[in-house]
Amino acid sequence: MRSSNPVFSREGSFTRDSGYAGFGSAPQAGNPYGNNPYAGTSYAQQPQGQAPMTDEQLYELYNGPSAGPAATGRMTLDDVVARTAMTLLTLVAAGAVAWFVLPFENFGYAIAASLVAMVVGLVVSFKRSVSPPLILTYAALQGFAMGAISHAANTMLNGIVIQAVLGTAAVFAATLFAYKSGRIRVTARYQRIGISIALGFVLLMLVNMIAMAFGADMGLRSGPLGIVVGLIGIGLGAFFLSLDFAEIEEAIAQGAPQRESWRAAFGLTVALVWIYVEMLRLIAILRGDD
Repeated sequence: MRSSNPVFSREGSFTRDSGYAGFGSAPQAGNPYGNNPYAGTSYAQQPQGQAPMTDEQLYELYNGPSAGPAATGRMTLDDVVARTAMTLLTLVAAGAVAWFVLPFENFGYAIAASLVAMVVGLVVSFKRSVSPPLILTYAALQGFAMGAISHAANTMLNGIVIQAVLGTAAVFAATLFAYKSGRIRVTARYQRIGISIALGFVLLMLVNMIAMAFGADMGLRSGPLGIVVGLIGIGLGAFFLSLDFAEIEEAIAQGAPQRESWRAAFGLTVALVWIYVEMLRLIAILRGDD
């Protein structure tokens, strides 16, 4: 199944010009043997002083394991885990700075960081080439904003941040288990339905934000309706995670370049931030404060 995510379907993302695994570059015009200077020559034509390989050595070379993804510069699951860990550590470190340095009453810096992070995130999503510095910049800006919001929420409702973090981890683990066990199957129909719901959800939140700016309250972030909206938001976060899992699996199977693991890390980070924010709001409602 070809990925529908533009992050993973950029032109040139999956290069196939590195030749066969473990055998150097592909043959070139005028040199059908690639970069092996001795290919196609007899032992008598090869440099003197080098003993020919024995039958046992040739057998071991022929039957040895081919070069793995790491040796050929292909993306592996370990690469995704390592890049995601770097991105999340950057996010947490920036959040800690905001938590301990920024006064929790002042949301100006947090809002500014969040808006800039959104712009950087859009640039990363639509950029053809992978840019690790931009991805880490997004993580730092988003982490700063999340740190300020988390500090304010924890000041009003002690312990809510730990609850939200544990809830986010639980959603991640449950979604991963459901995907790996086949309970979630990322089909074209699944994607269409999920994306349609996500677009409707975002549009509804924008309308609610505009209404609140003019003093109106649609009740989407409080009471029973707020709980329903919060659960839908968390469910959409799980949906985004399932898309990321499917796209990562497909990219690895197609032999995507190692640098594409940064895109995977970015996608997972965006989904986890979404779930954390919705979890924080839902717990605040359940604890009696919207």
